Amino acid sequence: MTDTARLTETESGIRVITEVVPSVRSVALGLWTRTGSRDETPPLAGVSHFLEHLLFKGTPNYSAIEISERFDGLGASFNAATGKETTHLHARFLDEHTDDVFSLLGEMMFESTFPDIDSERDVVLEEIAMYEDEPSDRVHDYLSDAIFGDTPLGRRILGDAEVIANIPVPEIAEYHRQRYAAGNIVVAAAGNVDHEQIVAMTEKLSPATSGKVGEITPQNPSATGNCVFAVKDTEQYHVCFGGPGINRADERRFAMAVLDSIFGGSSSSRLFREVRENRGLAYSVGSYSEQFTDTGVAAIYVGTREDNIEEACAIIGTELEKIRTEPVSGDELARAKEHVKGRLVLSGESSAARMSRIARSALHDLPLLTLDEMLERVDQVTVEDISELSAGIYSRESLSTACVGRDENRFKAAVAPVSEALTA
Repeated sequence: MTDTARLTETESGIRVITEVVPSVRSVALGLWTRTGSRDETPPLAGVSHFLEHLLFKGTPNYSAIEISERFDGLGASFNAATGKETTHLHARFLDEHTDDVFSLLGEMMFESTFPDIDSERDVVLEEIAMYEDEPSDRVHDYLSDAIFGDTPLGRRILGDAEVIANIPVPEIAEYHRQRYAAGNIVVAAAGNVDHEQIVAMTEKLSPATSGKVGEITPQNPSATGNCVFAVKDTEQYHVCFGGPGINRADERRFAMAVLDSIFGGSSSSRLFREVRENRGLAYSVGSYSEQFTDTGVAAIYVGTREDNIEEACAIIGTELEKIRTEPVSGDELARAKEHVKGRLVLSGESSAARMSRIARSALHDLPLLTLDEMLERVDQVTVEDISELSAGIYSRESLSTACVGRDENRFKAAVAPVSEALTA
């Protein structure tokens, strides 16, 4: 733990982690469960996200509209999120309302009565339909499919529309009972917060199941590149390249952040400079990474018009070859380090970001580093670290690709400079 963070495990097995931010009058509170889309079987595809929606629909004491009115009356901003490995409810509010907001979030988390389920089915089905109409979002799911195939990490968080339309309430309730177990829960709070107060309130929570749910099944990404193409009549081709990355506990995650800044994660990055600034081939281009418990993804995205697809892919292929084979310059390394350090410091000034960081640390049993320790890890990244990492995660043999566009043959011909194997 850091000097300002404290961790306590209650008798039921729920972990409570808090971090004091003395300069604020607000609290950021989150109730997290180590449950997400990778815990689903195909007949339950999308149930984690659907369940998150249903937590807002009613409890023994409040209807859906009363939940919203209660939060508004407390001056709180509130929401929820589902990922591949986590689901959480969260709120930010004045410190004087801590008891009331905690009580409401806890009731939603563990005592949902699942009313109005059919109307919420329609809401989620509309969300899925909206997502299908956003190829710049959808292409990232197609890349996951290319890398992980028909596995939980290869399937999208929103799930399958047919499952959402037909899954009965008892199955949702049983999933909730099993997965929202005490040992899977972390309560996290950051801001003007009293640790003992949060612990005392947590001890009153009543998860239906004690203990932890079993460990996740490791997912093995494809060691050879795959291509997924979705035909859609769009103005642009939306393209992703990517392959296996690093897991969330990997010590190279700081080098990964620096590499990402150099390659495509900043406005002075190589991809942004060459594809957008110098050639005007795209509005949106960049690189990103995702880390999971046992694996990860390192990826590149570009959206470009059909006439530009060949040139854009050729530039990406050239830049991939350079980052794999040529050492980065000292100026690039220094600039990227300062970029990463700046983001770390700025996020540390947000109570919500701090709440999220400490929650994930406790939820995934990761060491909680201080800000100074994280900045030091970034400063320790060397040119050699970047060369070794980029040669591995961007290796030509392991790169997969996904695209949403009009003509698959034209796209496959365009990807040859990135990897000849992807043209097959």
